[in-house]
Amino acid sequence: MNSPSEKTPSPGAPVALDIREAAVHGAASKILRRVVPVFAVMMMCNQLNRSNIGYAQEHLEADLGIGAAAYGLGAGLFFITYMLCEVPSNLLMARFGARIWLSRICVSWGVVSACTLFVQGPVSFYALRFLLGAAEAGFVPAVLYYFSTWLPNAYRGRANARYGVGALVAFSVSGPLSGPLLDMDGVLGLHGWQWMFLLEGLLSVGIGVFAFFWLDSRIEDVSWLNEQEKTALTEAIETEKAEAVEVYGEGGASFWSVLRDPKIALFVFIYFATQMSIYANTFWLPSIVGDIPGTNAVTVGLLSSLPWLCAMVAMFALARVGDRTGRRKPLLVGQLFVAGAGTLVAALVSPWWALVWLCVAAMGFKSISPVFWPIVQRSVNPMTIGVAIAVINSVANLGGFVAPFGFGLVKAHTGSTQWALVALGCLSFVAAVACLWVRDPGDADREPAARESRTEGINPISQEAAEAAR
Repeated sequence: MNSPSEKTPSPGAPVALDIREAAVHGAASKILRRVVPVFAVMMMCNQLNRSNIGYAQEHLEADLGIGAAAYGLGAGLFFITYMLCEVPSNLLMARFGARIWLSRICVSWGVVSACTLFVQGPVSFYALRFLLGAAEAGFVPAVLYYFSTWLPNAYRGRANARYGVGALVAFSVSGPLSGPLLDMDGVLGLHGWQWMFLLEGLLSVGIGVFAFFWLDSRIEDVSWLNEQEKTALTEAIETEKAEAVEVYGEGGASFWSVLRDPKIALFVFIYFATQMSIYANTFWLPSIVGDIPGTNAVTVGLLSSLPWLCAMVAMFALARVGDRTGRRKPLLVGQLFVAGAGTLVAALVSPWWALVWLCVAAMGFKSISPVFWPIVQRSVNPMTIGVAIAVINSVANLGGFVAPFGFGLVKAHTGSTQWALVALGCLSFVAAVACLWVRDPGDADREPAARESRTEGINPISQEAAEAAR
């Protein structure tokens, strides 16, 4: 019993708050189950069509005379048009809506990827990689912007992890999938690598058409959320935006002012180092694994999937920790150090041990996205978040040009990728140190109790409120 001096709280406000929390949790859970898996499949197709040339490298050289340096240049040229078209694509997404624009992007890159079967030599190879970059531009920032307008920050880490796992699935299955397709050499007069590009490209076209009929552009358009969930979710997102506006002001910013912002430049450098690691491994891991004695096309594909499977486990674990605690900056620093150490050791040991340490490195660099992007989204003025995400992603993705091209030059001159791996590991260490200048608002202003209720589930009072609401 309460003593006379104690004040009995009014039950109305807490119950109302619990009902809103329950509605937000229910809506976010539905989005994580219904929408995010579609983005994960699209991301899988995206990475599959972007990186499948890694398994065709030897065949392109044998059939078309595309050597290591030309291959590295072609792999990297993709990111030039990707960068140039990223921001315009994101602006068009805001005009046409997520459903139309994301579906268009997926169909476009599928068509261009399938057309790679018509490559005749280095020039046509370069041209199609340029077109593929333009076709894919805007996909990643559009998805991240979609999350920022559909989910509160406490759920975005898990959304990013579930969406990003599509890339890891692509890296994991691309080897086992590409091996049998490459073995179709001679079927209907086509080379195996032509079948690989054709079938994997058509898969993206089909997924893009499906996404057009499955996705919605706005929360108020959906039929699978009730009105209470729509209202509570919209209010939660608007509240976070209002809090950010109090810190950063109401004014928007131009593309050039975003580029000049030191905070954005720091994010660009950190993500650039991450992309260097991702795409160096994406395009050159099959070649590194191929140095293991006794391997063939099938075993190279299977072994090349191991680092991405390890990264998948790390990604989910770290995303959950980041969402639960709100302290993502220490995780980001640790992941970059793990990436650097794994890459550096891999450069100095035998091929078998190199594969083991590249598994360790992948657990660092490939699980960064669900930790990194929520920090960005919480640190940038919500009035400019769409432009900021596009700028960071597009400029940092130039690491996808530098890494494969640099690795190609190093291998062409030395016959090995060892020194390229050493440089890559050192860059990850520098990026980890640079993170010390990142200010993550979650390190200071997130209440553990509030975060526990949003990320771990609904407390008993909220559960009762949810039942009452239903």
